[in-house]
Amino acid sequence: MSKEELLDEARKLKDQLSAIEAKEGTFSKEMEDLAVLLPNLTSEHSPRGTEPRLLTTINDHPHDSPARDADSDRLWRSHVHIGSELGLLDFAGAATTSGWGWYYLLDEGAQLEQALIAYALAVVTKHGWMQVSPPSIVYSHITAACGFQPRDTNGEQQIYALAQSPGDAARGKPELSLTATAEIPLAGMKADAMLEASHMPMKRVAASRCYRAEAGARGADTKGLYRVHEFTKVEMFAWTAPNEDDATDVFDEMLDIQTEILQSLDLHCRVLEMPTADLGASAARKCDIEAFFPSRVAIDQGFGEVTSASICTDYQARRLSTRVRRAEDGKMAYPYTVNGTALAVPRVLAAILENGWDEATKTVTIPAVLRQWMDGKEKLGLKRSDE
Repeated sequence: MSKEELLDEARKLKDQLSAIEAKEGTFSKEMEDLAVLLPNLTSEHSPRGTEPRLLTTINDHPHDSPARDADSDRLWRSHVHIGSELGLLDFAGAATTSGWGWYYLLDEGAQLEQALIAYALAVVTKHGWMQVSPPSIVYSHITAACGFQPRDTNGEQQIYALAQSPGDAARGKPELSLTATAEIPLAGMKADAMLEASHMPMKRVAASRCYRAEAGARGADTKGLYRVHEFTKVEMFAWTAPNEDDATDVFDEMLDIQTEILQSLDLHCRVLEMPTADLGASAARKCDIEAFFPSRVAIDQGFGEVTSASICTDYQARRLSTRVRRAEDGKMAYPYTVNGTALAVPRVLAAILENGWDEATKTVTIPAVLRQWMDGKEKLGLKRSDE
């Protein structure tokens, strides 16, 4: 072949290679998208199917309490009515300002939020957890690596993504998202990092604002503060040695802390081992604690989730490239991650209002453990007309 023919053949091969590389890129992207949807393996502790397993209960049920016997005609009210009557909640103003799924906490309602945060942090740090103040905006790929997808399987939006300017998109700048939980920025702290086995377990706790796009996705289950777009939550997160025993030790500690907090708030709760059908993408095992809400007696016997704790094995660490140098042989491995809610403010606040309500006096009893942050007040009551 002549030189010209060889050059012509090379040009054809180059064009063919470009087409093949384009297809390869498309296929690789499709494979990555499918791989991202794969959930973690499930623990042998998780019941198979859709039914959770009851592990234990916390505090007496209000209907069974001796203190309620003389008050059999007790009127149970929704926290929406209680909060509005006592001037603690404003849903109408929030609907005008931000839309459905937002709210204002007013006066002692806002003070109660801060009391709950301070108390939860005090309990968790007492057990040796380090406080962190995390960012509320993270790269979207960090969110995805933690197992949170922009949309669920029904196409409902889950995560708030920040709009990206054309210039940033052209420069290939990563997209940003609002955090749905402090679990995401806490996990991201050690992305692409090497941890030392001697530092395990590494336990962190953070109070942060959380943003959930799916607040209205579950119909009648979403009234009031139960499911909202923005709220404050105190979250526990830990890295452990890459084995089930160490992860379970931290998991059990989280459950003990959650129980301590909810028990001291005088809330009747049930602790559930969640079934495989209710596990998120990242969780191999998950326990929920559900509190009794008098206004929800028509829904699941009045119980609603207030905390959860999950073992994610190495699912998040692998995707975030968080590694640990094993003490026994110096080889690299992926640590396990464990996360749990210490306290989600809106739901716990709602449960306190409903369970502490006294119709006769139109007051709510403040749990004793919160009173030091409530100026010593024991009750929340009606405001005077001049206030």
